[in-house]
Amino acid sequence: MSLEELRIGSKVIGAKQVKKAITKGLAKKVYLADDAEPHITEPIKALCLQHEVDYQLTDSMKQLGDACGIDVGSAAVALIN
Repeated sequence: MSLEELRIGSKVIGAKQVKKAITKGLAKKVYLADDAEPHITEPIKALCLQHEVDYQLTDSMKQLGDACGIDVGSAAVALIN
């Protein structure tokens, strides 16, 4: 899975929505920005491990936002079923 999938795939954007998707079992894969604040990304990483969801780090919040087609950066995005 690449960032290109974020353009066309079903997704949720933002830490709160990503946490909900993981908890509800909807998340297929999670993308986290490497430059986001650790207090935002670390709980999401822990949830991914707990629920056995793959996650991938990206270089920046801007890169993640661009991949999603939004004008702002994002710390977390999840591809959903």
